[in-house]
Amino acid sequence: MAEFDLTIAGEVNLDLILYGLDTEIPVDREVLATGFEMTLGSSSAILAHNISYLGIRVGFTTRFGEDETGRIAMERLAGTRVDLSRCRATTGAKTGITILLPHGRSRRILTFPGVMFEMSVADLDFDYLCSARHFHLSSLFLQKGLHPGLPDLFRTLKGRGLTLSLDTNDDPESRWGAPLGEILPLVDILLPNGDEVCRIARRSTVEEALDALSTVVPMIAVKCGAQGAIVQHGSQRWRVPGISADPLDTIGAGDSFNAGFLAAWLRGAGPEICAKAGNIAGALSTLGPGGTEAFRNRGLRESFLRKHGFPL
Repeated sequence: MAEFDLTIAGEVNLDLILYGLDTEIPVDREVLATGFEMTLGSSSAILAHNISYLGIRVGFTTRFGEDETGRIAMERLAGTRVDLSRCRATTGAKTGITILLPHGRSRRILTFPGVMFEMSVADLDFDYLCSARHFHLSSLFLQKGLHPGLPDLFRTLKGRGLTLSLDTNDDPESRWGAPLGEILPLVDILLPNGDEVCRIARRSTVEEALDALSTVVPMIAVKCGAQGAIVQHGSQRWRVPGISADPLDTIGAGDSFNAGFLAAWLRGAGPEICAKAGNIAGALSTLGPGGTEAFRNRGLRESFLRKHGFPL
């Protein structure tokens, strides 16, 4: 039996969220927010945090700075069942920070990457990563240090019997280039949103993108926000409606979708059930600030999952 269900090599940072700001922000003026929250951030860490609350055994490896930001972020993760034995502090480095300015269903995202650019494949313990059934990678274009060795890493993991999932997240440089083309054929599950899947496939519509990518990736789950998700498995395609919720903010909802989808998939559920589970987890995350606070609220988490029939 594998030690973990899932291993993740990824980034960790904090999210600083300022609510109530206008979309037009003047310079050289003091602008007042109506609310502030500091939460665990980064796609990889949010996924690890939330999927552990869904009962999945997770091993997480990352690098963080020896600073207050890194200490707080790792303390948040330490409050879960995620194994952190392969997480390492980097002397002299700074942990990343993301400042988020929500404006209804849109938001501004300002990120200082810090040490997240620096982790390389040489820093990873291959035996540790392979002690799971499945491996996931998020934030492909922010984890620049992994790029040179990532294709070989994916081939090694596949050769050791693991399945692989990928959420590229956005490419801040809008290139959508290497190493994406080399690793996509090795991926079992791709988890983009609608804009990302079009950019990955270099197509104008989600439907055209799915037609192109379904010949390369066995399963693709496209996150469509409140509208739910579209799942492509081979030649089959399903539209799975979203879950009604009154969101506080949508930060981390996509990463929480990934948590729900992968938790159901690791338990053997089919594509439609996995997408429904992803929609439930994504909707739950919008009920608290940031991407993890709703999952940290045990009463809210358990009642919401039970109400919507999450496949635990």
